[in-house]
Amino acid sequence: MYQALIDFWFSDEAKQYWFKSTRSFDQRLIDSYIDTWRQAKQGKLDRWQQSAIGSLALVIVLDQFPLNMFRGTAKCFSTDASSLAVARGAIDKAYDRELTSDQKSFMYMPFMHSEDLDDQALGVELFSQPGLENNLRFARHHYGIVERFGRFPHRNEMLGRESSEAEIKYLNSKEAFRG
Repeated sequence: MYQALIDFWFSDEAKQYWFKSTRSFDQRLIDSYIDTWRQAKQGKLDRWQQSAIGSLALVIVLDQFPLNMFRGTAKCFSTDASSLAVARGAIDKAYDRELTSDQKSFMYMPFMHSEDLDDQALGVELFSQPGLENNLRFARHHYGIVERFGRFPHRNEMLGRESSEAEIKYLNSKEAFRG
């Protein structure tokens, strides 16, 4: 089952929406993968972690798909911890060494999405590998935000967190990252 998901996600058709999605693409993910995401959230797909590609598929389901499916709501971050655990386990097994550069980028993405500075530092280290330079600047940028604020201020409203004065000033500036 996960190979079809990988084939879809890394297809030319899907690649164009990786970092600039549309409502239509988001709805397609909901229509096609909401049940897969629910199963993954409940741990029913943990067996996918027995291979590099299976682990990658699980990371994509837990990390990327909710960002699209639940855009603008707290639910889009609801499986972040699970995706990070799967990515960490895959790296511990050296599964990432079996992946292409594009695949590695998505395996490492949960570290870039974490609000933990140690995870962010590891993300910068992982994205420093040859072939991942395009993502390295984003990893450094994310690290800088978490280093500065201890979290991503653009998530505050969605997560019901109160923003500090410094965060409000940042969010109202041209340099603000909105996710």
